[in-house]
Amino acid sequence: MSDTPKETTHPPAATEQPEEHISEWERRKYVPKAGEPALPPQLAEFSNKTTDEVLEELNRLPFFMTKLDESDGDGGENVNLEALKSLAYEGDPDEVATNFKNQGNDCYKVKKYKDAIIYYTKGIEVDCQVPAIDSALYLNRAACNLELKNYRSCIEDCKKVLMIDDKNIKACFRSGKAFFAIEKFDEAIKILEYGLSIDPENKDLQKLLQQIKDKQKLLVDIEAKKQQEEEQQKLEKIVLDNSIKLRHIEVIKSSNPPDALKEAKIRLEDPKDYQSQLIFPAMILYPTTDEFDFIGEISELSTPLELLEIVLNRPREWFEDSKHKDFNVKKLECFMETESGGLVKVGKKLEVNNALMNDKPKAPLFDNALRLYVVPKPDVAKWTSEWNKETALAARK
Repeated sequence: MSDTPKETTHPPAATEQPEEHISEWERRKYVPKAGEPALPPQLAEFSNKTTDEVLEELNRLPFFMTKLDESDGDGGENVNLEALKSLAYEGDPDEVATNFKNQGNDCYKVKKYKDAIIYYTKGIEVDCQVPAIDSALYLNRAACNLELKNYRSCIEDCKKVLMIDDKNIKACFRSGKAFFAIEKFDEAIKILEYGLSIDPENKDLQKLLQQIKDKQKLLVDIEAKKQQEEEQQKLEKIVLDNSIKLRHIEVIKSSNPPDALKEAKIRLEDPKDYQSQLIFPAMILYPTTDEFDFIGEISELSTPLELLEIVLNRPREWFEDSKHKDFNVKKLECFMETESGGLVKVGKKLEVNNALMNDKPKAPLFDNALRLYVVPKPDVAKWTSEWNKETALAARK
């Protein structure tokens, strides 16, 4: 007996393929082995299809659908789906309507209000002629419309309920809430009071009615206060206009005022007393350096000197600039523009209302503000000689 093992060979199976040539589908598909059952007949047609093709076929079966497919794959209607749809309408009308109501209730519970409306509407369309069912369908659809803020649809549904059941408290409450939401307070109060005539102790109706009456009163109070404020503003304007006229002060409005003066206003220190001080803004102009200062409010009793002391309260470095070397109170002269476009010199210690109230020459306010030109004494002669009335008048247009 030889010690060398005998070499045996086995011919390869006819179906055996190299591993790298086997597709994913071939690897995964069901191939029955000896003693294992074959695919059932209803699934045999899937045996040679890809995964995508199988999923597409399954999607046409109602219970496997992940998206609506109303065709049978050949352009015709989906028979299975149509058959399932028809099941919803099998039975007596009241049973069909109740079924839709229950499906709507299930959607309502999970806050799928739009889907619930679809089911309630289908139930209504059945027209089962059972008052209790029809009333519930309209009432529940009203609840969905209320949640979706479809207030007018809610009101219409509640009307339908009350036409079927004139003592339905929930319909009164829901229509009252809808009327309240669209600020139809009188209608809301009427329907809630009607509900309370049926159930005087209903806490929900009482609470909502009180909320509406409180809101109604609040709005009336707001409107009354608004009217009172408007009347007060009109009265204050009359007093202000008269106080300006009594002082013979003119106000010229330009077509394109400086930004700082677009919202400028004249006011009385006491809006009800025409004899109290006039308060207005002031533009302090430095024409020789092409600069200006703006003061938000001054009194008509202010003097140019007081205004200069305010605007010249600056850091020392500002005065060290050569163009500001003559900018101190003693070396500055003040002027105002006249109604005719000229200039008038104003005393630095005189109250500005002296110039404003003087009839000749007339120095007005411009755009509700004082306009004061400030010029160093060495530059006065040159600046005044170059002043042009026509240019000044044109600038107001």
